Amino acid sequence: MQVSEIGLGTWQIGGAATIGGKLIGWSGMDDATSKEILKTAFDLGINFFDTSDVYGRGHSEELIGGFISDLGPSRRQELILSSKVGNRELETGEWVKDFSPQWIRTGIEGSLKRLKTEVIDVYHLHSPSTDFDYGEEIVDTLESIRKQGKIRFYGVSLTGPGKDEPSVQQGMAILNSARRCDFFQLVYNVLNREVEATLLPECQRRDIGVIVRVPLESGFLSGKYTKDTRFPDDDVRSQNYSPEKIKEVVEKVERLSVLSRSGERTLAQAALQFCLAQSVVSTVIAGARRPEQVVANAQTSQLPPLTEDELAEIHSAV
Repeated sequence: MQVSEIGLGTWQIGGAATIGGKLIGWSGMDDATSKEILKTAFDLGINFFDTSDVYGRGHSEELIGGFISDLGPSRRQELILSSKVGNRELETGEWVKDFSPQWIRTGIEGSLKRLKTEVIDVYHLHSPSTDFDYGEEIVDTLESIRKQGKIRFYGVSLTGPGKDEPSVQQGMAILNSARRCDFFQLVYNVLNREVEATLLPECQRRDIGVIVRVPLESGFLSGKYTKDTRFPDDDVRSQNYSPEKIKEVVEKVERLSVLSRSGERTLAQAALQFCLAQSVVSTVIAGARRPEQVVANAQTSQLPPLTEDELAEIHSAV
């Protein structure tokens, strides 16, 4: 399956939302802009659209489904759809992770309906907890759905970075289970490199596809945020980035002037190139809040790659 090295992340277009009383979305989006983002990406040759049933509580999938309807069945095959399952809100209002066969089957049917398609090309288990067991029951369920023609490939969107390298441990445990797993989606960027030493080389050795998410550190690697930046209360970043963390991240970004020093590329484009310098990386899913950001991301593929000297400077800077 041939994917564009720059993909489109569509968490943002789901808009502001909550699950279990917790923020899971991004504020300040409108559907007209979101539809233009999808069209711009596709017209520029970005063929990998990544979403989830939980983004905007399904609204991201619905917008993509409308876009697919406008494309028509003859062009559906030009688009590679990636979606996820595993988040559930109980009747009590609690948010839980659910990877039971029943919920996976319920999830795939809901996503197919919202996406207005008969098959999802790339289907993820969405960020399981660190004690998650990639057991036979789960794999048998995914394999059954694949044989029904409802998905083409399946894998795991690993938990995010943090103390004790949870994503590395989780990824290695899944690989060592010797059960089918076609790909990982994982957090990797200039500021989060925990997967670099062991997991990425192991994926390369085992021919496991790698989808990089959060390549721009939630927008910080665009260089547009300052130490005084604060996010709206209905933006998920308001709970993930405290004033102290914002200050810490911005100080690191300020040390990365080497990325755009030549004038050939923006900081964001260089950050995307940093991820693509890893040969094991299949695609980098960059989000966008405006069509012009999609254009700039797509242009990354036409720029000269980072040199070995530039990569060395980056490693020493952060």
